[in-house]
Amino acid sequence: MITLAVETSCDETALAIYDTEKGVIGDILLSQAKVHSPFGGVVPELSAREHTRNILPLFDRLLKDTGFDLNNVDFISFTLTPGLILSLVVGVAFAKALAYQLNKPLVPVHHLEGHIYSVFLEKKVEYPFLALVVSGGHTDFYLVEDFSRYKFLGGTLDDAVGEAYDKVAKMLGLGYPGGPIIDRLARQGKPVYELPKPLLTDPGFNFSFSGLKTAVLNLIKKEKDVKPEDVAASFQETVMEILLKKTLRAIKETGIKRLVVVGGVSANSRLREVFNEASEKHGFELYIPHPRLSTDNALMIAYAGAERFKRGITAPLDINPQPNIPLEEFGRVWG
Repeated sequence: MITLAVETSCDETALAIYDTEKGVIGDILLSQAKVHSPFGGVVPELSAREHTRNILPLFDRLLKDTGFDLNNVDFISFTLTPGLILSLVVGVAFAKALAYQLNKPLVPVHHLEGHIYSVFLEKKVEYPFLALVVSGGHTDFYLVEDFSRYKFLGGTLDDAVGEAYDKVAKMLGLGYPGGPIIDRLARQGKPVYELPKPLLTDPGFNFSFSGLKTAVLNLIKKEKDVKPEDVAASFQETVMEILLKKTLRAIKETGIKRLVVVGGVSANSRLREVFNEASEKHGFELYIPHPRLSTDNALMIAYAGAERFKRGITAPLDINPQPNIPLEEFGRVWG
């Protein structure tokens, strides 16, 4: 089976052609980082405009680079939810137009589901497993019992961890996106500043990064000779401690020793070091996708879409995007 996948949930325009038997046929992505950099974050209206401007040229380039015959597509996969509604509209409209023109089925995919199954593009994971989704818009913990069977264990009560990275980078005048910049800078500094660890001792699996972000701002204002690299290192080590301790608690309480860590922040080099060391020390299986598959991409949507299509799940042409359907609910409705 071959699918053409569309992903426009935030600020990356991504398309892919994927064969369930032969693997990747084509994969293309255009980042909007330079467009949003002056603002220190994603501007929804600009994001939608860029998707509208770029999706057709990107599609033409994908077909040209691969020489693929669209008549060989079996179905169209697309991100239905969650995301910036204006950005989602562009991708969903494009997917619907393709499905109509080619007379092919539409298969909806949840963006977080795509992230979770990005690791399956490299290696299959046995069920059940735990999934930690860490990105610019999400910090969520799930128990994945089977495909489309998700149990929400906890998530952020305010800012997502990736958003906190972006805001701290902005405070330090480092630019956007903040994650890669903070990651690189932290390696030049030392974690000399003590920062709060919200909800670390809370018995549940919820997160909070708003207070940590505010503490960094107060530190920058208070300390005259603050070193950006030390602030970055202190912030990053605090984040890693929070994520890891919550994860180890989830592994202990559920008894499940298979962990998937996905989303844009899973590309962070320090996160990979910390979690790999913990995996060896505490004896759990760890799966983190290649950095190229960690950030938003269409291949992950293609894989999850293929799993849905195998189960006979398709959508009508009049389907509309939704800004935030919970993953558990999506699994029940489209399971």
